[in-house]
Amino acid sequence: MKFSKTKKAAIVVVGIFAFAISFYGFKQDDKNFQIAKNLDIYYTLFRELNLFYVDDVDPTKLVKTSIDKMLESLDPYTNFIPEDDIEDFRFMTTGEYAGIGALISKQKGKILIAEPYEGFPAQKSGLKAGDVLLEVAGKSTEKLSTEDVSALLKGPANKAVVVKVQRYGQKKPMDVEIMREKIQIDPVPYYGMLDSETGYIRLSNFTENCTERVKMALIELKEKHGAKTLVLDLRSNPGGLLIEAVRIANLFVPKGQEIVSTRGKVKQWDKVYTATESPIDTIMPIAVLVNRGSASASEIVAGAIQDLDRGMIIGTRTFGKGLVQTTRDLSYNAKLKITTAKYYIPSGRCIQALDYTHRNEDGSVGIVPDSLISKFKTKKGRIVFDGGGVAPDLTVEDETLSNLATNLVTGSLIFDFATYYNSKTEKIASPEEFVITPEIYADFIQFVKGQDFKYESKTESELDNLLEVAKREKYYDISKDEFENLKLKLGHNLDQDLEHFKKEISELLADEIVSRYYYQKGAIKAALRDDSDVTKALDILHKPDGYAAIFDSGRIIKAN
Repeated sequence: MKFSKTKKAAIVVVGIFAFAISFYGFKQDDKNFQIAKNLDIYYTLFRELNLFYVDDVDPTKLVKTSIDKMLESLDPYTNFIPEDDIEDFRFMTTGEYAGIGALISKQKGKILIAEPYEGFPAQKSGLKAGDVLLEVAGKSTEKLSTEDVSALLKGPANKAVVVKVQRYGQKKPMDVEIMREKIQIDPVPYYGMLDSETGYIRLSNFTENCTERVKMALIELKEKHGAKTLVLDLRSNPGGLLIEAVRIANLFVPKGQEIVSTRGKVKQWDKVYTATESPIDTIMPIAVLVNRGSASASEIVAGAIQDLDRGMIIGTRTFGKGLVQTTRDLSYNAKLKITTAKYYIPSGRCIQALDYTHRNEDGSVGIVPDSLISKFKTKKGRIVFDGGGVAPDLTVEDETLSNLATNLVTGSLIFDFATYYNSKTEKIASPEEFVITPEIYADFIQFVKGQDFKYESKTESELDNLLEVAKREKYYDISKDEFENLKLKLGHNLDQDLEHFKKEISELLADEIVSRYYYQKGAIKAALRDDSDVTKALDILHKPDGYAAIFDSGRIIKAN
């Protein structure tokens, strides 16, 4: 007898739940009875949906949705990984995949190359940022998502894929054959000297063996360039492997020093992680840069450096992700990434923000109620607090873009102008020297005006809301003239705003244009010139007394 796909799935589900029920039938305690009871309810509900729902249902999608919603009720980091997503999961931990080595995005309904990685197949084959992908392997991208196109671009190493691209300023599309390679994303996209004494290392992810890259950079900065102080940039680093965080902290603290511990339900899994190797440097003054995007392993490194008074932390409060995930194998090659413990840094405080009701829009720590905060002490007696994330020793608030600049970025005007500029300019000055001249900015203004760009300031948006409320509550007619005069005064003028916000827009333009010629390393170099966190770090590192004062035992470190 043959069965349909949905009936086969139902039979499998019957077998699974029948086993579960028989197993739990031997247990008499109420908890296991409740498990068996609810598994049975789930199966009968699934069966009835499959048999009687008005439209055809996809059993795999239904079960995946139910699993995702179930896990979502626990915490944001316990996830189901079906077999189809295993490669993406592996890339997150290793930073390695086989493909063309380029970041793609969807802008204005088109899939395009957002950034080709220097030295990888896409760049070596001549693809540029801004190239529109019309076809991949003979398949049109018109109705595909970025995930679909990414899957087409990936494949076995040493096997070619042909893409059809439309380049800005060229009438005819062109076919480009790209030989896929094993792509290993460098976790240290840039390191170098900020001045004659201060080294700089940007770590973007805690992937496998990233410590070796940081160690190599640190040794080179010290021995070849004479670095006497260091800025370690962990901003927007989402974390990764716990053991790599321990190993990186170990570069700066003595062997045997506790760096982090984990504690959870399964006590035999509890563990204390200590520095197991001889450090590279335990004396060099260090500034660790963090922001709201610094999470998990980043917070372990920053938190350990702070708790051990090994260096100063500069920026904003970190994300507040202090939960340990363990990967468990499931049937049919699926996996469960499950939260099994919490991180505790040397002072004894937990990184995790347990209160999800006060999170920022991006999920990072927002305002932490005093009732959820406990006091701890660093090695030298400074007072620090838990409640979620690592509060910096010196706070430098993230610079908020104007509404105009935000709209220029989200509307792809900055990106598109860089594509246009690159199409007509063969070369530019070095990343350290390139600037947006008055001529370039005037060209940008004309470019924006030619794109039918429209935007509304936040002030105008809020005023529109006020007018709606006033009309609804019948106050508008009483003060109509005042309302209209206010609307005229607060109305934006594109020419005036482009001039008023010229500095921040020029910085965005410079970073994007530099990336077209010098790729990611060049963009980082350009951005460092006007980096307020780096400026603050250099100011303190250059003042021995100021740096020493950071570790005064009377200091209280708290940020909300």
